[in-house]
Amino acid sequence: MNSIPTIALGLAKGGLPILPLRADKRPFGNCRACEDLACGGRPNMAAPGPCGCPWPCHGWAAATTDRRVLASPQWAAAWRRAGTIGYHPGGAGVTVVDLDNSTAVDWARTNLSPTTTVPTTRGEHWIYRGAMRSVNGVRDGVDLKSSMSYARWLGPGTGTLAELPDVVRALAEKKSTPVRPAPRAVTVPAPSGGGECRHRSPAYLERGIAMAEQRIADAASAVHVTVYRTFLAVLSAHGRCGCLTEAHIGRLFIAAQAKGESPRHCTDAWSNARTGLGM
Repeated sequence: MNSIPTIALGLAKGGLPILPLRADKRPFGNCRACEDLACGGRPNMAAPGPCGCPWPCHGWAAATTDRRVLASPQWAAAWRRAGTIGYHPGGAGVTVVDLDNSTAVDWARTNLSPTTTVPTTRGEHWIYRGAMRSVNGVRDGVDLKSSMSYARWLGPGTGTLAELPDVVRALAEKKSTPVRPAPRAVTVPAPSGGGECRHRSPAYLERGIAMAEQRIADAASAVHVTVYRTFLAVLSAHGRCGCLTEAHIGRLFIAAQAKGESPRHCTDAWSNARTGLGM
């Protein structure tokens, strides 16, 4: 018998915003009603307003503690297919320092204050009290998962939950400091196709990319957030049919770099946007 739904409901009762994850550890993708964010989006997503879709769409933003939602027929169907449980650390007021190898674990033991730790397949999750912006690759084998991200539930772990240390926040700040390099193209694998192309003409895609470039160029503040949300919007509209090419992605990266974003941050933002959409 699948114990995942029972465990999930227990976690939600304890105040942890949860969502079902597939066997490949990714969120369930958007249903047709939510494609292109036609539903209006979940709270905190790129599009404004709440989404009334009963399915667990929108990746991390679908995470909830509402037992009525979690036990609904639509979510119950997803739980039956789920391979594991995910949760939104930022929504729970915590940050997960994801240590992906033994070298990263050794670094944490030397530099971070003791806290709740959970073993993973390749390393450990160190969990701290306090939310922050999620950033991947702050060090070799170290990702920070908190706001606008999800993590796998791997058990309660051991140790006492400690306050988020300044060294972790500093890693995120160092990672996000604009270096304003000269814009250059970056090669990134385009999303895999296979879906039905609903673009009316090549001009429709071209117009979408041009609008995205302009949105990034017009950002007067919160450039990181603008880049992420723009990538999210482009992927939701054009990322599943195979029409989006490396040339299109390169244009978006160049626009972001012109605003001071590093190539690595562009890659991270693109990856996080794909993950958020379950792609």
